[in-house]
Amino acid sequence: MSYVVTENCIKCKFMDCVEVCPVDCFYAGENFLVINPDECIDCGVCEPECPAEAIFPDSDNRSTPWIEINAKFSAQWPNITRKGEQPADAEEWKDKPNKAELLSENPHKD
Repeated sequence: MSYVVTENCIKCKFMDCVEVCPVDCFYAGENFLVINPDECIDCGVCEPECPAEAIFPDSDNRSTPWIEINAKFSAQWPNITRKGEQPADAEEWKDKPNKAELLSENPHKD
């Protein structure tokens, strides 16, 4: 079992979750984070840290469409171990519905 980052992270990318992860299993895209399911130890410390409430256990139905996306991009994007700067308009995007089509497949760039 692992945790999964879902749609509400898109264009928010707060990264509070990254700071608390004991196994550094987060990977960063241009406007989204993912969790590597093979590295996640199911500790759950990231879930309450997410201001966008975008992280759920993979057993939660809200995670189902995002499990494959997390696995795919965690193999392509760079690992992130420290909280970076969130997008300037993150609060404006928080809780907006139907953001899936806005997911960028580009990796995070420093």
